[in-house]
Amino acid sequence: MNHTAKAAASTNVILPGGTIGVLGGGQLGRMLALAGRHMGYRFVVLDPTPDSPCGQVADEQIVAAYDDAEAARRLAAKADVITYEFENVDAGVAAMLMAESYVPQGSELLHTTQHRLREKRAIEAAGVRVAPYEEIRSAEELRAAVARFGTPCVLKTATGGYDGKGQWVIRSEAEIDEAYATLSKARTELVLEQFIRFEREISVIAARSPRGEVKTFPVAENIHVDNILHLSIVPARTTEAVCREAEKLAEKIAASLGVVGLIAVEMFLTADGELFVNELAPRPHNSGHYTMEACATSQFEQHVRAVCNLPLGAAALLSPVVMVNVLGEHVQPLLDWLGAQTAEPDGLAVKVHLYGKHEAKEKRKMGHVNVLTSDIDGALAWIEQTGIWAKEIGHWNK
Repeated sequence: MNHTAKAAASTNVILPGGTIGVLGGGQLGRMLALAGRHMGYRFVVLDPTPDSPCGQVADEQIVAAYDDAEAARRLAAKADVITYEFENVDAGVAAMLMAESYVPQGSELLHTTQHRLREKRAIEAAGVRVAPYEEIRSAEELRAAVARFGTPCVLKTATGGYDGKGQWVIRSEAEIDEAYATLSKARTELVLEQFIRFEREISVIAARSPRGEVKTFPVAENIHVDNILHLSIVPARTTEAVCREAEKLAEKIAASLGVVGLIAVEMFLTADGELFVNELAPRPHNSGHYTMEACATSQFEQHVRAVCNLPLGAAALLSPVVMVNVLGEHVQPLLDWLGAQTAEPDGLAVKVHLYGKHEAKEKRKMGHVNVLTSDIDGALAWIEQTGIWAKEIGHWNK
């Protein structure tokens, strides 16, 4: 620990000049490190993939599996504070690190959000609604629950699901046996959720520091294609009352769960204005990438501030924005578009972020583009006109 960090350790404030350890070397860690380096922090990352996206911009990468306790101890020896960039980090390693180093996010929130049933119960304990659900232990229980909920309904694995993995939308009774047989192979509990007929999907990212300060970012409206986030539109195309309520729910969850750092709260908005929380993510989130240019403080800087126990930054929106994801199939068309341009599109500021991944696989998240604008419809029109995201256009809810 260097002298700057030592001077602040007694109050659990990690000042710039300290070293932040990151469990996980993906794009979220990369953008976290880039934001923190601007503030004067150093970074060391643990990830099993050599030259990981975060490792490329960190001071050092420890190449090891996430459940490698000895490697985690090496990370702890080099860091003044440890954070994680995705929730599937081994909870046992996180608990060990809590005992031997400073992990302000703790392991309890990981334990909760790594498991859909525990997560739903924690949300309900905070006094916030989720879609009706039921734990499923057999095909017979699934058949009975489907009869109660009706179709469509959604069967999910309790652990391991992301970007649409580990779930099956059951649209008829004929699918019940196949859905159960397929998902039960994951050897984890299953949960059936009643399908919410939503008008929009929205999310709020809340930040909370160890001192209890909480701030929320503006509500994002999210459009998914094939269960992967495609667009985030900010401000969300809904009422101010809905946005205020969504932000209050996120603040309530952050306080109830004792969050330190960021928590992304994904919600369904029904046609009559009701909000149901769908999922939580205790980290920076894809739907918060718009904050990098569009807000006074990015979600990544805010996370650094929170885990280091600094005052949280202003989260105000500076410009309307549309964030669009760049998947593997979009990389070359985006590069072709960039190479052909001689000037920025009129009325837009187009900010390209690529993550340094070595192989552009289909559906793999390779980057994103933030389109800052005074006219959301104009930004959406530009995204359509480029042809980069031609296959996704038909899914837009205009």
